[in-house]
Amino acid sequence: MKRLIRAAFVIVLLLLAAPYVLTLIYSAGHPVSTLMIWRSVTGAPVTRDWIDIERISPALPRSVVASEDAKFCSHHGIDWDSVRDVIDDMQDGEAARGGSTITQQVAKNLFLWPGRSVVRKALEFPLALWIDFVLSKQRILELYLNIAEWGPDGQFGAEAGAAYAFGGSAARLTAQEAALMAAILPNPRVRSAKKPGPGVRRLAATYVARARSAELQACWRENSAS
Repeated sequence: MKRLIRAAFVIVLLLLAAPYVLTLIYSAGHPVSTLMIWRSVTGAPVTRDWIDIERISPALPRSVVASEDAKFCSHHGIDWDSVRDVIDDMQDGEAARGGSTITQQVAKNLFLWPGRSVVRKALEFPLALWIDFVLSKQRILELYLNIAEWGPDGQFGAEAGAAYAFGGSAARLTAQEAALMAAILPNPRVRSAKKPGPGVRRLAATYVARARSAELQACWRENSAS
């Protein structure tokens, strides 16, 4: 029994350590997410064509940062102000808003599982800090753009999402098209960039304006040069 307990303890430690080691490896290459792996194993369709961030239309990363994580360039993996806002909402009995940064979403998508869970959040927080510490902002954003789900039929990554929605490459996205793609990120199985409804169009208009802000433009130039 003691040997079984020790073996189980070692296995748990290895599983916990694996994402931290893999993050170092993922400074290069074309990793896939746990969701992509699960979908493939269960026979669900998965489409992903990796595209380097240098080839992606700059409008897309700017729109995604504007929509998902406005403080992406300044925080270190976690936006603590958003975390405090979520805690305040919960204490006030309100529905908790989404407070995850792009880095947290990379941690979740690459190594963990979807859905809300205290255990997942407990694993996600230190992992997001580690990812921000060892990877550049540009690489984190490149990973996110290539593992996010962007269509109703297993379209993962910006290239597959752009092909599905607009019939072209993510390299040729206009500012409006990029904003439409950013607007569907919370739920690409319900929202559509291909046939956007009024709500998606309103969000896209907001993200186009945000992406043009001087602060975001400076952030993008700084991290593109790094």
